[in-house]
Amino acid sequence: MSASRGIVEQDYIIEQVQQEFQCTILWCEGRACLEYDSKEELDRLEEYVRSRFGKELLDVFFTAIESIPPDF
Repeated sequence: MSASRGIVEQDYIIEQVQQEFQCTILWCEGRACLEYDSKEELDRLEEYVRSRFGKELLDVFFTAIESIPPDF
């Protein structure tokens, strides 16, 4: 499947983000929520979605939340 600048399925974008970044996708009431590790990672994720798919990150994901360190 080739991604173009035209209409791209949200599920396809989510799948590509998860494969590219090995990040965690949480689901809440059928909506995708992105979990990220650092502000730098979030910036890379935003740039990837914008440049590859021509969309803003929060147009694809319901929300993005920072991971809680395992110490807690």
